[in-house]
Amino acid sequence: MTASPAAPQAHRQHLQHIIAGLSEGIIVLEPDGAVAWANASALALHAVTKPADLGGTPAGYRKRYALKYRNRHAVPPRQYPLDRLAAGQSFEDVLFELHARNNPGQVRYVAARGLSLNGESGAEYRVLILTDHTERFDAEQRFERTFAANPAPALICRLSDLRYVKVNAGFLEMTGYTREAVLGRSTYELDVLDGDPDKEAAVALLNEGKTISQREGVIRLPDGSGKFVVVAGQPIDMHGEPCMLFTFIDLEARKRTELALRESEERFSTAFRLAPAPMALCEAETLSVLESNDAFAAATGADAARSAGQPLPALGAHLTEDVLASLKNGESLRNRDMALATPDGEVLDCLLSAEPVTIGGSRRMLIVMQDITERKRSESELLAAIEAVMRDTSWFSRGVIEKLAQLRQPSPSRDVAELAQLTQREREVLGLICQGQDDDAIARALDLSRNTVRNHVATIYSKIGVHRRSAAIVWARDRGITGRETPRPRRKPAPS
Repeated sequence: MTASPAAPQAHRQHLQHIIAGLSEGIIVLEPDGAVAWANASALALHAVTKPADLGGTPAGYRKRYALKYRNRHAVPPRQYPLDRLAAGQSFEDVLFELHARNNPGQVRYVAARGLSLNGESGAEYRVLILTDHTERFDAEQRFERTFAANPAPALICRLSDLRYVKVNAGFLEMTGYTREAVLGRSTYELDVLDGDPDKEAAVALLNEGKTISQREGVIRLPDGSGKFVVVAGQPIDMHGEPCMLFTFIDLEARKRTELALRESEERFSTAFRLAPAPMALCEAETLSVLESNDAFAAATGADAARSAGQPLPALGAHLTEDVLASLKNGESLRNRDMALATPDGEVLDCLLSAEPVTIGGSRRMLIVMQDITERKRSESELLAAIEAVMRDTSWFSRGVIEKLAQLRQPSPSRDVAELAQLTQREREVLGLICQGQDDDAIARALDLSRNTVRNHVATIYSKIGVHRRSAAIVWARDRGITGRETPRPRRKPAPS
């Protein structure tokens, strides 16, 4: 039975009804190549409202729209999808950029597929199916720009062969590799998971295309050295290809800081342990001992284990109320007098110095004690000897004062700034005092009046903080002044 002439038209209307609501763009051509019909998606893709606006024929379409391949090369006229379809060719997805000639800035990314169909009535349908990939390609371009501009080092590895397909400037700057030295290499050649204690588990996640959580690793650099990093992997899709995005954090600076801190702690620990002066690290508020050195154990009779947790007073340190308050307030102290009771009942004269330190985020006090018992005893003996001699200054010769000076060696630790407070004339007067000269002799030696000498002596006492001649001699001798360095000026000749 022969089909009626109205059958092709009925079939076409039925086909149009089926494809009208599809999301893909559909353009139907007549056997002669003329545009017969287009659905709403195809019209929207071309930014027109009716099929006639598509140009009517393949030639008319080329006048209104320009097509380019993804490599930005123009599509030849005979390779336009409508031209190929009009020529009876069927083809699979062809990707291209669609530009309206009257609006070159408007770009759509489209995949085209051409089909030639024969209906039951013998009618032939030539159908162009257009799929809009604009959003996907826009997203990929945004990703490309973000990936390239991101300062955080990153690599993209293709999961099918585990080769790197993208690398950003951050990774190249961090490692010193060139782009050519990275792209195309496999994860076996450039292992970004090296140095991870749980590397096998990370490699298994990579092979399965699963997320690799942050972990520390070591990247081998071109010169053979290693760089410490934190690496993480996130599976992504690149142009339909499963990939793994590796991101990195450079740990080199932190590792160097940790190493320097560890070395500093080792040096401090060694100096603390071997220091000859008793030292203790205490909790700031209670002054409980946290650590102590060998000299502290020798002085207090309590080793590190026994002294730990004990407050300083319980270990024999007799501290005044003001010193205790200063320590608990976290104040620095220098050379404050204190007494230390030893296990055998002896009491040592000490100088206490303290410095607040922060360790592990907690406030601590570093305590240093210097035993000055022998020094004080020597000072007392020297003062007593000088007092005895000074009772009769007529016997106070240069030889005697030098012998007295030998009872105590000058301390090299005195600050020379203390001497700078004295004028040259005052140092001359002090030097003559050290030689045993009285005020009259000093006045004659320096050609000064007796009252002027007394004024100089009073000023010297005030500046160095003493009240007696013997104390001034001790102060001067302790700082290397003997009087021998003071030249005796010539007396002016009497006028004739």
